[in-house]
Amino acid sequence: MGSEYFVGWGTLALINAGIAQGKNRSGLNWFLLSLLLGPFATFCLVIAEKR
Repeated sequence: MGSEYFVGWGTLALINAGIAQGKNRSGLNWFLLSLLLGPFATFCLVIAEKR
């Protein structure tokens, strides 16, 4: 059960990197931040305005 959790968390981080790049932000930075914050980072990206 634990490995599915890590796969989901990693997938979310990749999705967040794509969202960040779409908003002209650093995909790598948001990927790393998402590994730590997970869904909270997604929420921050969704409400952030495009640069």
